[in-house]
Amino acid sequence: MDKIREKLSNLKLEAESWQEKHDDLKESMKQLEQDNTEKENQIKSLTTKNQHLEEEVEKLEAELAENKQLAEDSTNLRSHNENFTKKNQQLEEELEESDAKLKETTDKLRETDLKAEQLERKVVSLEQERDEWEKKYEELTAKYEEAKKELDEIAASLENL
Repeated sequence: MDKIREKLSNLKLEAESWQEKHDDLKESMKQLEQDNTEKENQIKSLTTKNQHLEEEVEKLEAELAENKQLAEDSTNLRSHNENFTKKNQQLEEELEESDAKLKETTDKLRETDLKAEQLERKVVSLEQERDEWEKKYEELTAKYEEAKKELDEIAASLENL
């Protein structure tokens, strides 16, 4: 009788342990889902940022083309040689600034693409981890149900005694 009580006590402790593990896994899963949502939001933010940068690149390219046209037009105006020289210098500075901005924007775009790829890989990794946790959760739930069933059977057999 003491062995049955001891076994019953052990089963209760094991059931409590499984319940704690179940609760821990459930909390971990919530955290992973929250992390996943945050990563998705970051991806959306980076995608939007990427689109804005692409628009800025197009705008800068249009400005660059316009500046080149202005430079060509000003060379045709010999009578305004002094103005041409000043304007040409100004256009070259703007061109350098535009090139610098374009380079910076391109670098940021590359970084953004790399970050997006890294985040996509992280999302895949997190999804796989989540799937593993879900599988473990299902296994633990099944074990918990088996232990509970055994405990109920033992309790029923004890009541029959």
